[in-house]
Amino acid sequence: MKFFLDTANVREIKEAHSMGMVDGVTTNPSLIAKEGRDFEEVIKEICEIVDGPVNAEVVSVDTEGMLKEARHLVRIGDNIVIKVPMTVDGLKATRRLSDENIKTNVTLVFSPLQALMAAKAGAAFVSPFIGRLDDLSQEGMLLVEQIVEIYSNYAFDTEIIVASIRNPLHVLDSALIGADIATIPFSVLSKLASHPLTDKGLKSFLDDWKKSQK
Repeated sequence: MKFFLDTANVREIKEAHSMGMVDGVTTNPSLIAKEGRDFEEVIKEICEIVDGPVNAEVVSVDTEGMLKEARHLVRIGDNIVIKVPMTVDGLKATRRLSDENIKTNVTLVFSPLQALMAAKAGAAFVSPFIGRLDDLSQEGMLLVEQIVEIYSNYAFDTEIIVASIRNPLHVLDSALIGADIATIPFSVLSKLASHPLTDKGLKSFLDDWKKSQK
């Protein structure tokens, strides 16, 4: 399974990249706004660090506006993927961008039928938001299971990006289900490498080593 980093913070991206854990990056207007920097400047810098897909989201809600933004954004880097919302206008934009060989990520997906429509429209990626479903006492991972099964049934090439990840168990479940990608906040990514028994074992090794040197 591929790991995308869900952030617009360049420092976090560099740190995760140094661990070999960044296969791509997902951003959105909210994440970039937190950085207090120019949108295009941030995206360009991320593209220079990351070889894999860098997701940049449109803010228009009508098809023509999305197309105009998308055609501008793809000029920033060869690895740009355009995030479009799961709406009727978003599907129309996805279809037309696909015809122009511009990769899209249909985001804010909350049902398997939305994911099916996104794949049929030609989306390169689809992003089910599991954490937000969990917040409503719905099973976010069940949605991912259903999308994996549907895509397998009909051999869709669309890759599934599990989004709105809140904890390491979301990442584990995504991998067990067979999702293509998990897009992970840096705070959660940092926890994946940690285990109290690892810390305890390392301390024990180091303590024994110190004793042997006396």
